[in-house]
Amino acid sequence: MNIKLLICLLSIASIISMEAQTKYYVRLTDSEIKRNPESWMLDFSKAPKWNYCHGLELQAIFQTWQKTFDQTYYDYVYSFADLMVEPDGQIKTYKPLEYNIDRVNSGKFLFPVYALTKQERFRKALDLMRDQMRTHPRTADGSFWHKKIYPHQVWLDGLYMAGPFLAEYAKTFNELELFDDVVVQILDVHKYMYDAKTGLYYHGWDESRQQRWADKVTGLSPNFWSRSIGWYMMAMVDVLDYLPENHEKRGDVIKLLQDLSSAIEKYRDEKTGMWYQVTDQMGRKGNYIESSASAMFIYTWVKGAQKGYLDKSYLEKGEIAYDQFVKRFIKDNGDGTLSLTDGCSVAGLGGENNYRDGSYEYYINEPVRDNDPKAVGPFIMLSVLLDK
Repeated sequence: MNIKLLICLLSIASIISMEAQTKYYVRLTDSEIKRNPESWMLDFSKAPKWNYCHGLELQAIFQTWQKTFDQTYYDYVYSFADLMVEPDGQIKTYKPLEYNIDRVNSGKFLFPVYALTKQERFRKALDLMRDQMRTHPRTADGSFWHKKIYPHQVWLDGLYMAGPFLAEYAKTFNELELFDDVVVQILDVHKYMYDAKTGLYYHGWDESRQQRWADKVTGLSPNFWSRSIGWYMMAMVDVLDYLPENHEKRGDVIKLLQDLSSAIEKYRDEKTGMWYQVTDQMGRKGNYIESSASAMFIYTWVKGAQKGYLDKSYLEKGEIAYDQFVKRFIKDNGDGTLSLTDGCSVAGLGGENNYRDGSYEYYINEPVRDNDPKAVGPFIMLSVLLDK
């Protein structure tokens, strides 16, 4: 090769590398790896576990690799798959018959790992999670229970945990009838959990009306939790990546996505442009601006507009909201790392110990922490979408 051309190419590569270092998806990915030198340490873990938060953040870090081709990021993602998936395709700490829908989400990052490595153990692991959903308990209309230990209950969270995984599985392995099942989940949520007055969706629904948190008439939980709505929005916009263009219900899914994207705009904080932990209780004492839901909403706006599901104005809104998000939630630690602040650690409904009643007081009093994967993952993926 001509020496001048080689020098030119090296200079260009150097410029690209330097530019990449200024991107938030690179800076936050690097920060997370520094905080968690082993990939199993994500989500503040003390020991390896097959957990939806790992799947969410590793999916985001894989997208950082796709933008940069920095081998460090691929190796970090692969190390978790290599550690957790046995030669026979069994997954450490994963018990399919627990019927925990959260566990399925971690399967999503295995699709590209399998495509790149062609290691049969990863295909078997994907099949294992698909098989869980074949016998996963359901409501009368076919919606998946959130977990076996939460009988008859549908939570918005679960739509993201299983829907995009099953849709990608259907496309990857040509199980076309599975698309109908994925769509049923999305449409049933609208049937049972939608509130026409606000345009929002309640966090949970108990078909049996037996839970203390459930309304005895409707079966609904009492409040709108922003992150659960964010899970549902991301589920729809990600499922549409795989749902065939000619699927008879594709238009219905897009309409629900459009309506909800419009509804949440009414609940933005005027000062910060972000969203509250309890969506519709803006300014109420104790309510706070929360990062994971805000990232999920903006991600959905941006991706939905880029894909043509939402009006192109949502891309501009998303870009403005992105800058507001950075201003409100991204903190420079002064040591070369960034932190993402003010993420709700966890929220759920029911349970045997410390019963979660779905009240306003419950949601605002769950712990808040920095660098929660449920905020970090969506923000990295959002930054990749915008190349910021």
